[in-house]
Amino acid sequence: MLSFFLSGSEMSIYKSKGFLVRESVFSDAELIEFRTAAQQAQNRAIELIVIGASQGRKISPYALDGNRFADIDFITVQFEHGVGNESVRVIEPVNELSEQFDALIDEPRLTQPMQQIVGTDKLSLWTAKLNLKPAKEGSGFRWHQDSPYWIHDCDHVDQLPNVMVLFDDADASNGCLRVIQGSHKNGRLPGCEDGSQLQGFFTHPNAFSEQDQVLMEAPAGSVVFFDPHIVHGSQPNYSDAPRRAIIITYQPAGYPALKSRVVRPVLKSFNP
Repeated sequence: MLSFFLSGSEMSIYKSKGFLVRESVFSDAELIEFRTAAQQAQNRAIELIVIGASQGRKISPYALDGNRFADIDFITVQFEHGVGNESVRVIEPVNELSEQFDALIDEPRLTQPMQQIVGTDKLSLWTAKLNLKPAKEGSGFRWHQDSPYWIHDCDHVDQLPNVMVLFDDADASNGCLRVIQGSHKNGRLPGCEDGSQLQGFFTHPNAFSEQDQVLMEAPAGSVVFFDPHIVHGSQPNYSDAPRRAIIITYQPAGYPALKSRVVRPVLKSFNP
């Protein structure tokens, strides 16, 4: 069995910068499958919102800061910004709607590095989020940390690292992920005070410097590991193509997932 564990230098980079990029981890054939699965998950989410109530599911539409959301039981669907916009922006947790993405959670190319980063031999899933970032209309996301979103749902937020798998080439034109290098070292930072409903979840601009931002520009099939405390965000997608990706967040074994509150064990990889 191949080993995908991080080298000593890669671990040093991750700890120092708060992120690590590995390019071209997944093949073109796999990417075709991921893109198809992304479309299928989007179609399934829309279908459930339309007919879910008749299937006995709890469908809860709502708005936050003028943006549309809908909860399908414990699955949250975010729509692109704009009144009446029907384009799906985010589905979380997407593995509940896709066998393909549920299987990806156990992929050694992701789980072996995560064993090292989390610091434990056994893992479970925290959440899996599909970002669709449609062409021309894919909205950006303000500077934020993940830890303020999660701190009320667990007591081990330091052990919730993310890995983003890029389904498409990512660059400045299509709103690639941006991170504030080294900001993870300062722990949870103060939130904004701008009067918005979600103000506390966005990082106060005085708490970091945008001069330290690094663009996660990488080819399709690459993966980006990043710390739950690192300040990150993205610009809108101005290109003619979508910028699709999945972000999977791992945690130590035995803890329930963020939204379902059910433990989803991760297939055990061999030790380094």
